[in-house]
Amino acid sequence: LSLYSFSSTKSIKMAIPVIDMKSIDGADREAIMAKIAKGCETPGFFQLINHGIDHGLLDRVKLVCAQQYNINREQSFKDSLPVRALNKAVAAEAEGNKVDKIENMDWEDVFQVHEMHDTNSWPSEPKDFKETIEEFRSQIFALTEKLLEIISVNLGLEKGYVKEAFAGGDKPFFGTKVSHYPPCPRPDLIKGIRPHTDAGGLILLYQDDEVPGLQ
Repeated sequence: LSLYSFSSTKSIKMAIPVIDMKSIDGADREAIMAKIAKGCETPGFFQLINHGIDHGLLDRVKLVCAQQYNINREQSFKDSLPVRALNKAVAAEAEGNKVDKIENMDWEDVFQVHEMHDTNSWPSEPKDFKETIEEFRSQIFALTEKLLEIISVNLGLEKGYVKEAFAGGDKPFFGTKVSHYPPCPRPDLIKGIRPHTDAGGLILLYQDDEVPGLQ
């Protein structure tokens, strides 16, 4: 993440805790754990730096995801439900009709991966997409396990408790969502993504440095 402050249309600003994970297994472990505890309690999220995920890999993830959208998904998005809904609203507006904001869908293209993902459903182009995303998922999963252990200990529980609670006696569900938000001609009529609460127990977000979007 590259976002260090939060601002809304009401000009409320909130500092986002920035937590350096470099010494999590060293002398600063207790101090870092305390910062994570505070971040979980208030405001409920935090930015991690020196998290152990290779920056070269992160750059490759951005590249292959952009390529995958351009090759496989750009045209299909033009035929998607949100585009059709917006086109219909714009046409109705041009005829002089009152048009309400579209509230039941997002201006978003999504590709999702999880443990049960069918190998045949991976895009064939770019050729290194599957390999790159799987490597990314492996490193993200390792970081997730570390954070869940820290959260468990911070709660006074055994370090594997929270992970096992999410697993329910099996492997915990671990999904990866690649979101792309194409330029929208009428953002006054539809949002990239609506206000929402994520369903997962722990969400790790790798955000585009060039186009911040958290609000």
